[in-house]
Amino acid sequence: MNYLNKILKNMTKESILRCFLFSLIPACMFYFISIAVLYESGFKIMEIVRDTAQQTGESSFLGFLSNIGIWLWISSAAICFFSLLNNHSESRDIELLFLVGILSFILAVDDFFMIHDRYIDQRICYLTYAFVAGTILLRHFNKIIGIDGFSFILAGSLLALSIVTDLIQGHIPLSYPVVQVFEEGFKFIGAAVWLYFSFKIASNNIAPIKTKL
Repeated sequence: MNYLNKILKNMTKESILRCFLFSLIPACMFYFISIAVLYESGFKIMEIVRDTAQQTGESSFLGFLSNIGIWLWISSAAICFFSLLNNHSESRDIELLFLVGILSFILAVDDFFMIHDRYIDQRICYLTYAFVAGTILLRHFNKIIGIDGFSFILAGSLLALSIVTDLIQGHIPLSYPVVQVFEEGFKFIGAAVWLYFSFKIASNNIAPIKTKL
C-alpha cells in the first residue's frame, strides 16, 4: 500500500495528460489505424496482429540476425532522438543528432520492409544513404573527429562493403549463401559500430546531472 500511496501522491493532472497525449492516444491510433488499413488491403486479422513465427509454426529464431540488426538501427535512432529532447547544445550539435537519428531510422525501415529489395531501386536507396552520410561527415567533420572519428569511418566502411558486395554478388566466384554471409555480416557489424557511434555523439551532447554534495 505504501508504494501505491506514493504513486498516487506524485500523480498530477499535467503528468497524466502528458502520458495520454504522448503515449496512450498515439499508440491506440497507430494500432487501430494499422489494423483498419491492413484489413482493407486484404490481410486477415490474425495475419496482422500475430508475428510470422506464430503464423507459420516456424522457430522463433527465424530471421534472428536480421531482426537483431533492425534492433541496432532502431536503438541508434532512439538514442539520438532521446538526446535531442535533452539537448542544450548549439544548433549544429542538434543537427548532427537529427541527421544521424534520421539516417538510422530510415535504414531500420528499409531493413524491416525490404524497401530496396521490393519497392525502390536499390541504387537510388544506396545513393541516398551515401549522400546523407557524406553530408553528415562534411558538415560535422571536426565534431565527428573530436568525438570518435574512427567509429564513424569504420561503420561507414563496413556498410559500404555490404552495399558493394550486394551490387557485385553476381560476379563473385562464391556460392550465394557464402556471399550472403559476408554481405549481411558487414551490414550487421556496421550497424553495431553505428550504434556505438550514436551513443558517443548522444552522450557528448547530454549535460551531466548536477548532484548536491
